Amino acid sequence: MKAKATLKQIAKELGVSVSTVSKALNDSPEISEPTKVKIQEYAKLKNYKPNMIGLNLKNRSTRTIGVIIPNILNQFFAKVFTGIEKVADEKGYKVITCISNESLEKEINALEMLSNGTIDGFILSISEEAQKLQQFDHFKSIISEGTPIVMFDRIAEEVNCDKVVVDDFDSAIDATNHLIKTGCKKIALFSSIDNLSVGKLRAKGFYQAIEAKGLKADENLIVLAETADDFDAKVAGFFDKNKVDAVFALDEHASVTAMKLGIKKGLKIPEELSVIGFADGVWSRRLTPSLSTVSQHGPEIGEVATKMLIEKLESKEEIYNHKTTIVKTELRQRESTKKI
Repeated sequence: MKAKATLKQIAKELGVSVSTVSKALNDSPEISEPTKVKIQEYAKLKNYKPNMIGLNLKNRSTRTIGVIIPNILNQFFAKVFTGIEKVADEKGYKVITCISNESLEKEINALEMLSNGTIDGFILSISEEAQKLQQFDHFKSIISEGTPIVMFDRIAEEVNCDKVVVDDFDSAIDATNHLIKTGCKKIALFSSIDNLSVGKLRAKGFYQAIEAKGLKADENLIVLAETADDFDAKVAGFFDKNKVDAVFALDEHASVTAMKLGIKKGLKIPEELSVIGFADGVWSRRLTPSLSTVSQHGPEIGEVATKMLIEKLESKEEIYNHKTTIVKTELRQRESTKKI
């Protein structure tokens, strides 16, 4: 591999000052066009790459965004990332991504590693462990050091930063009401994310919708778990013990499991069992029958979060008022629910 040249080496070989090389590579009007072209072409030939940390110390800007997501296999986070990358590319920013794998320690390490001058700001969704332990001091510390954060989806209200969320509570009400309007009366609630803020908000919306219709939620039909494995253990044999006409599932794993168990039991979908899932990955469309879902508009969330962060980074205002943006969800009716 070619060795990378330095500013000092280029200056020596071309017989000019280091300052002249630096200005030419930054397209400064102080340097004549012929000299600029000569230096830029020579730097390219010699495989010159700018020292981003060095630049950051001088300019306080790397035009690089750090992204920390909890789970790379989750379709929602993958979709959010496409939105982040799209806007970052349009605005001339680079993106460095880390995966916390739902670990508090990995989340802290990623923040410390990238906040040493490598990036200008963070876009992130909080790890499962941080939410479970209610440990958010690492975010507050980074913000106090001058590095801005935009949180999305899983957020911490006590951290003073910009946030992008979906209307989890309201969309759970809408989805439950949709099932009621199609004639469903015994509705089960399935969740494998009961330890997450989004899971709790969705469950709260379900209960409110049921009670607003003068119905009473049957606790025997509520299956709440904190992990996929725990959920699978709790839900085994559910349709053998309970007669329901609908399931509202709060995450993709619970959604797919509800469909599989219902079909295995021999229930006709949607005639005997309607299912709405709070997910919109590829499985939703590929299942037979296809799954009706609450779509979270992942790419839009990523785009909004990136615009918010860049606006903060490029703002000349000394006082910046943090805001929370709510992205509306959409109920996508497919084959697993009856038509109204």
